[in-house]
Amino acid sequence: MTQRKIYTLLLICMSLFNAFAQVENEVAPPFNIKSVAFVQNENVTIPIFRLGEPFQLEFDDVYGNEADYYFTITQYNYDWTPTDLGKAEYMRGIDNQRIINYKNSFNTLQIYSHYTQSFPNKFNQILLTGNYMLKIFNSSQELVFSRKFIIYEDRVPVAVQVKRSRDLEIIDHMQNLYFTISTVNYLLQNPIQNVKIALFQNGRLDNGIYNIKPQYTIGNELIYRHEKETRFWGGNEFLNFENKDIRAVANNVAHVSAGDLYNSHLYMNASRKKNSYTYYPDINGSFMPNNINAEDNNIEADYAWVYFILNTNTFMDKNDIYIGGMFNNFAHTPEYKMDYNAEKGLYEKALLIKQGFTNYQYEIVDKNGKVDFENAVDGNYWQTENNYFVIVYYRGNNDRYDRVIGKGIATSTNITN
Repeated sequence: MTQRKIYTLLLICMSLFNAFAQVENEVAPPFNIKSVAFVQNENVTIPIFRLGEPFQLEFDDVYGNEADYYFTITQYNYDWTPTDLGKAEYMRGIDNQRIINYKNSFNTLQIYSHYTQSFPNKFNQILLTGNYMLKIFNSSQELVFSRKFIIYEDRVPVAVQVKRSRDLEIIDHMQNLYFTISTVNYLLQNPIQNVKIALFQNGRLDNGIYNIKPQYTIGNELIYRHEKETRFWGGNEFLNFENKDIRAVANNVAHVSAGDLYNSHLYMNASRKKNSYTYYPDINGSFMPNNINAEDNNIEADYAWVYFILNTNTFMDKNDIYIGGMFNNFAHTPEYKMDYNAEKGLYEKALLIKQGFTNYQYEIVDKNGKVDFENAVDGNYWQTENNYFVIVYYRGNNDRYDRVIGKGIATSTNITN
């Protein structure tokens, strides 16, 4: 067989592999792993980082037995299928390293070990932009959980505007994104085909909008002014509770009881979908561990059983209701599914959550795991304050991976018609 034929066969095999490559999804952690978060400047943050910028992954193990955990970093394509690059091409050093920075909780009823892994570190450094997955394994090399993150460079500026929908049927319920990508300082080959876009609401990577082509181009600008393809349901402001003083009633905590751990019983929530919009300040789904008497919240903030009650005025026999926020990465696992109390006609659930200030919301999820944003428990309003992210990917004609060359941010507080 000639060298040319061998090369052709290799290309065909690679094409077939890519065509049938599986999309990688995040794996939710087990019950004992809590408060998983990407952290930057000591604050929980959206996992979108500039290349070379320091950040950390932190989490608690409520077994508190100082278990050994290991991490790996893997690059992915725009659509979260495996990349063609070898690990040595996108990362300096080696991974599958043990997380050596951990501390045990101090002066808490719930014992736990708090783990922190910083990036970059002495073992490895990410060299290229793109989509990445951080996987955490136990000492038996079993996957415990995984989290997505994105590394970008500011090569092209992205101007973003949040607009009301022009569709009169949903004008009061959806928010639309107009944006422009300027390529004047960065030469792109065939940008109509080679530039790809991902849109995220509040940095939530599980409900992004993909595969949007520019509506038209003017000079060195790619213009996106679609009316249907780039819109999100507005949702409502996140609900919250605060139990930084774990023994006292506070913001939305109706009463406190004590047992092996403290129990924070929240006021009952009722569906807000039929109400008029009310401004309700939130932190867009995030959470802030906080013990009012602590010096180090990482290890001195305690855990409490938080009791949620929801009145939807109906039982959803074909769908389930989950409690979600950044505190659990909006996971739809049995741990976070609410139970229907037929005698009371209410949905109930108790969750083990680290004390502090926590945003949360109720999500309607079908049996296939799809969230029904349109019929959200708390409704959809065009006035809702949301943050939006536009991520720009580019793969040149001879490139073997999707690089991330720009990021645009906008908030709906500046929404216009």
